Amino acid sequence: VQLQASGGGLVQAGGSLRLSCVDSGRTSSLYATGWFRQAPGKVPEFVAAITWGGSTTSFADSLKGRFTISRDNAKNTVYLQMNSLKPEDTAVYYCAKGPSRVPLATIGGEYIYWGQGTQVTVSS
Repeated sequence: VQLQASGGGLVQAGGSLRLSCVDSGRTSSLYATGWFRQAPGKVPEFVAAITWGGSTTSFADSLKGRFTISRDNAKNTVYLQMNSLKPEDTAVYYCAKGPSRVPLATIGGEYIYWGQGTQVTVSS
């Protein structure tokens, strides 16, 4: 498993970004994919996750309604669509692979493989 997150950048408040997480290594049906973020000086926090089949998703309560997660297994890619972005969404966003179970894992320690992160900056 080799994860590559991309799609971050600088956006004004109220704007949108779509992050991508590509698994360029061997892909296993055992893994769900999660997104986490870490803002400067803060602990990492769970953002969203999706099972391998895509039938089950999970979101941090504070992000429901603004963020969506989807996947295209033919492209080995998971997407995080972020709408109505706020300055407090500024962080490095990481994707990770973990157990594909229900309920989905929301703790970083349960995820096994991690990508390198992509910076999202939301200006006010």
